[in-house]
Amino acid sequence: MAKKRSKNKPSRVQFRKRYQGRVRDGDLTRQFNSGETESLADAVKNERVSGKGELTRKRTVAGANADRPTEADDKEDPTLISGRVICAHGLSNSVLADDGRRFDCAIRQVLKSISIEGRGTVVAGDRVRFRAESENTGMIEFVAPRHGVISRQSRGQQHIIAANVDHLLIVTSAAEPSLKPALVDRFLLTAQQCGVNPVIVINKCDLIDCRKLQPLIGVYASLGYRVLLTSAERGINIEYLRELLRGKQTALSGQSGVGKSSLLNAVQPGLGLAVASVSQDNQKGRHTTTTSTLIPLQGDATGAVFDTPGIRQFQLWDITAEEVAGLMPDLRPHVGHCRYSNCLHLTEDDCAVKDAVADGKIDPRRYDSYCHLLEDDLLLSR
Repeated sequence: MAKKRSKNKPSRVQFRKRYQGRVRDGDLTRQFNSGETESLADAVKNERVSGKGELTRKRTVAGANADRPTEADDKEDPTLISGRVICAHGLSNSVLADDGRRFDCAIRQVLKSISIEGRGTVVAGDRVRFRAESENTGMIEFVAPRHGVISRQSRGQQHIIAANVDHLLIVTSAAEPSLKPALVDRFLLTAQQCGVNPVIVINKCDLIDCRKLQPLIGVYASLGYRVLLTSAERGINIEYLRELLRGKQTALSGQSGVGKSSLLNAVQPGLGLAVASVSQDNQKGRHTTTTSTLIPLQGDATGAVFDTPGIRQFQLWDITAEEVAGLMPDLRPHVGHCRYSNCLHLTEDDCAVKDAVADGKIDPRRYDSYCHLLEDDLLLSR
């Protein structure tokens, strides 16, 4: 039986590269005579940071968990305040405390230096514990474990769009810009991977004859996905969308220009999120929203929505080429019947997935989306 680790025992944790570069020691005699002392900017009284050798990237940190270094071992500290991150932008993090107060918080230096997969230590939606330094400023000490993480790959790193998400609204538009099923499929794969319930929202349905969308809507509906036609301009299905968001923490994701901020302005009048028209030159959005922001909904203390930046390219994170077919509900039943256990369903012989496409059991558009995803993204990255 494994020995239980003491709650206050120090742990060895991995730090980022170049966190503490080897520097030349100064003149110790001059420092002693002048009364200079070393200090750690944000160190708390019971924290110690040390290493075995100058070149090591591991340090011993009191009160840290080596398996989850951003969590607190001692979660009963009465001086810490619990809250959730509303917006994380650079060094500034807006945190909404559980009692309704807002704080502009920095991040404890040791947390920023710990080696993690993501680009940022704190993201919108995180549950955190922080220490108040003034009436409206604080220092984030610990980050709680996440669930429902919506992320993509960016320059080889995990870019987390939103954390602790219950529902993912995949927002696209019927026109201006045109609907892109391949992008919708990428979001569906991500939702399946992280265990989040997806809902497909087709906005700007007033711009075209909706009967043209019925074949595609039928494909998604047959797979068990909920599809909602909306129009922020004319208020179509806004009341239904409002009820869908109530009591949940929901992320709105999609390409730039589809009207995510416009839908939120329609759901909660007076919100005043910035919106802009689509460029007439290339029919693309103008990236009006630049960072993910968690917006609490009025009338329901537990309901909140993420207004996320528009995405023109969504590269999958932590999904391999071999896993894609198993994450697609229409391809999954046929995967086990292929001749080869490592079949990618592209050019292999005796492929049950390709036979199902030929027999009409799998929609050709979904299979084309699968092929493009593997050939243009996952297989090229190998």
